[in-house]
Amino acid sequence: METPLPQGWKPPHLDHYDGTTDPDEHIDLYTTQVNLYTNNDAILCRVFPTSLKGAALNWYTQLPAESINSFSTLVRRFTTQYATSRPHHITLPALASLRQNDDEDKI
Repeated sequence: METPLPQGWKPPHLDHYDGTTDPDEHIDLYTTQVNLYTNNDAILCRVFPTSLKGAALNWYTQLPAESINSFSTLVRRFTTQYATSRPHHITLPALASLRQNDDEDKI
């Protein structure tokens, strides 16, 4: 996307995402920082790869050309890609419902 950056643009100050932590938290941090300057969809897409590193940046660079038409599409693809990096919250009822099958070894 060839959208010019806003006057006085400064890159957001946040840790670069590498694919090993919660993708939703990264999106929240990213949009909070970028929205200080603009909420322009094209700019949100254009600047997003500057918030990535390692495997996440590699994933982004492998996206097919013209495959992202909005920031919401980018967010959906990104959070789907890194869904397994979300924290798992086990609730007390979920723990209480766990049962060991008769054929499983007892520890």
